[in-house]
This record gives sequence, structure tokens and C-alpha cells, in this order.
Amino acid sequence: MAEPAPPHRQPEENPRHGRLRARPAPPTALAAAGLASLTDPRGAPLAMVYAPPPVDGPPYRLVLLLHGAGGSARQGLDLLLPVADAHRLLLVAPKAVASSWDLIVEGFGADVRRIDELLATAFAGYPVARVAFGGFSDGASYALSLGLTNGDLVDAVVAFSPGFAAPLVTHGRPRIYVSHGAQDPVLPVDVCSRRLVPRLRSLGYDVTYDEFPGPHEIPETIRTRATTWLTP
Repeated sequence: MAEPAPPHRQPEENPRHGRLRARPAPPTALAAAGLASLTDPRGAPLAMVYAPPPVDGPPYRLVLLLHGAGGSARQGLDLLLPVADAHRLLLVAPKAVASSWDLIVEGFGADVRRIDELLATAFAGYPVARVAFGGFSDGASYALSLGLTNGDLVDAVVAFSPGFAAPLVTHGRPRIYVSHGAQDPVLPVDVCSRRLVPRLRSLGYDVTYDEFPGPHEIPETIRTRATTWLTP
């Protein structure tokens, strides 16, 4: 006898656990190439998107880029904007709902829902073959946490100077790139990446780690190495 109702969702399959539902699919209507700013009905910033031309060319690698605490969507976009055309990267850079990402403020929820909607919109407007998450500082911690939670969507995570990774559940095994400055005064490397990277490796993740002499920043050499790693 058939069940009278569809099966219940597993408890972790919801925004409060960081789970995303959007998945790449053939676009329903091609969106425009170039730079676009997205706002909500009241005009508040939601995200910035950059799509290298031509839109009807080979599928993009979509990279979700997450700004640091108190940052802007443009600051997230700028993490990889200089290399987007050369590597055909479709960049989606959300603005956090609060001063930083929901996991850091009060737990997964509002930003997960916003990101899910932005990804669904991007998948409907552009051909996408692969998906990666990336970020700087708090955005790097969030990219790691959300990326490990959604490793069945994401195949790579780029974390510039992260503080931690705190997924509530994990799916898949995305590749991970981490960079950190040895003189970082904001998120000291000793208590952040030097602990985080060995922990991720012990859990079976393939982690590439670049430590450089410098503060809380992304040197051009590190951006180049991260891009090479992301787009082999």
C-alpha cells in the first residue's frame, strides 16, 4: 500500500542546517553578460553578479564570493573579478543580511535562504557546469562552513584567511584551498588556519595550504595561486 503523503524531509535538509536546494540546470532564458547589481523591492542591495561574455558560449564555473565582516557585495566580487574573464568565471557576490554572515551572528538561516535564491536565479539565467564557494576573513569561514555542508553542489572552496569551519552536517568532499598571512593581527594564523587545515585533512579533505609573510590580506601572488588551483 502506498504512503498517503510524500516522505518527510530529513531534519538537516533545510536552511537552519545550511542546506541549499538550488542546482545547475539548462537556463530557462539567457541573462545578460557583464556587471549587474541586484536589489530587493525596497532598493536595498542583495548581490552583485559578473558574467564574462558570451553568455551563449561554453558553460561557466560559478563562484559564490563572500565578503568579510562589515563588507559589501562589491568587496566580495573583487576577490576574483580581475581573473573572471580569463577563466570564464561567473561571479555571484551576495551582501550579508546583517553585519556578517548568519552562522557567525546567530546560526544558519537568513543568508542561506538569500544565497539559495541567488543561485537559483543564476542557474536559470546562465549555463553552469561547476560550482565553487570562496570568501575572505568571515566570508572565508562562511564559505568553508557552507561549502562542506553542500559538497554535493560545490566541488571546491577557496578560503582566504579563514577563522574556522563549522558545518552542522556535511555532504560530499569538495577540494579546499586555504591561504593565511603569518602576521595576521585580525585572525591570527596560530589559532586559525594552522589548526583548521590539519583538522580538515584528518577528516579526509584534500586541502592545499598557502601561508605567506604578511597581514590580513590577499596578495596578488596568492590570488594567482588560488585561481590556478581552482581552474586547472
